[in-house]
Formats: sequence, structure tokens, C-alpha cells
Amino acid sequence: MIGGDGEQLGILSTDEAVKMALERGLDLVEVSPMARPPVCRVMDYGKFKYTQKKKQGNAKKHSMNQTMKEVKLRPKTEEHDYQFKLKHILRFLQEGNKAKVTVRFRGREMAHKDIGLEMLHRIIKDVGDFGLVSGDPSMEGRILYMVLSPSPKALIIARRNREEARRLQAENGGEEKKNAESEEELLDLDDDEDDDEDEDEDEDKSKQESQQDGGT
Repeated sequence: MIGGDGEQLGILSTDEAVKMALERGLDLVEVSPMARPPVCRVMDYGKFKYTQKKKQGNAKKHSMNQTMKEVKLRPKTEEHDYQFKLKHILRFLQEGNKAKVTVRFRGREMAHKDIGLEMLHRIIKDVGDFGLVSGDPSMEGRILYMVLSPSPKALIIARRNREEARRLQAENGGEEKKNAESEEELLDLDDDEDDDEDEDEDEDKSKQESQQDGGT
């Protein structure tokens, strides 16, 4: 049995362990049921669950949701198209996403699968240390494909970019709030000026009415 502070309390009967937990106002939790004898620990189970949930939330917060992006090639893809699609693959990886690269064959092109394989190997070389190959290229019908996952280097870039985007969003939100407050102040000033003008008009009208009454 393990105490609340991690101290070893030795082997106790179930009744003794339960009594000790109750005396301390804590719970008796079985942490290693397969051990012989089973290992239990005295702890605040509610606090333990809360701590675990908080850790999971923090881990989820710092984790990156990955989506699969597909880039399609053909055995006859020209160089400028190849470079254009390579840029997309690098961008996807540096955004923290996976990239599925496919080469589609048509008709007699199926006799030249080696061309598609060479293209995928070239992609792997050109992506460099931004991507990791998830298994060997595979053939599915008329499509040769492979999946690239972001490398640790690409994930660092993706995380940095997302943090920068959040920072800019927060700053822009602050600026928008300041602008809104400034607009409200201007509106208040306009209202005050209108009130002053109304008071002046009322005062002039009263004077005119007094002069008319005096004249009669």
C-alpha cells in the first residue's frame, strides 16, 4: 500500500487499508490490480481526476490537429507544375498537416509505373527534412501514392506560425476594441454638442417670447 505522500506503508489487509484511508479523509484507489498482492494508494480521488483532466486539456491545447491534404501528379507532369505542387506540399507540412501525394496513371501509362515511383522519390528528396515518409509508396488501382507527415522541424515552424497568428489576432482585437471605444466617445461628444445646441435654441426662443410679451 502507498500513502498519500508516496510513502510505502507495506502490506495491509483490505479492512486495514480502508480504515486508514477513512481516518485520513481520503480514498483508497487500486492502482495496480494485476500485481500480487494488488497495489493500492491513499489519495484524494476527486483531486486526482481533476489534475488528470487538466493535464489532458493542456496536452490537447498544445497538440496540433492534423488534416490530410492531397496533391495529385501525373507521370507527364511538367517541371513548372511539379515545382508549383512541391511548394504546396512544403506549405502543408509547415502548417502541421499531412500530405498525400498521388500519381494517377491512364491507359498505357500503367506500363511505366517506374516513372511515377521516380517522381515520388524525387518528392521525398526535395521535401528534405520537412517531411517523414509514412511507409513505402503503395499502388491502389491506377493510383500510386505515399503519405508524408510533418517532421519535428516542420511542426516547430507550424507551432511558431500559429502562435504568431494568435498574437496578431489578439492585438487586432485590442485595436478594434480601442477604435470602438473611440467611436463611442465621439458619439457621446456629438450628443453633448446637440444638447448644448438645443439648450441655446430654447434660451433664444424664451428671450424672443419675453420681448414679444414686453412689447405688448
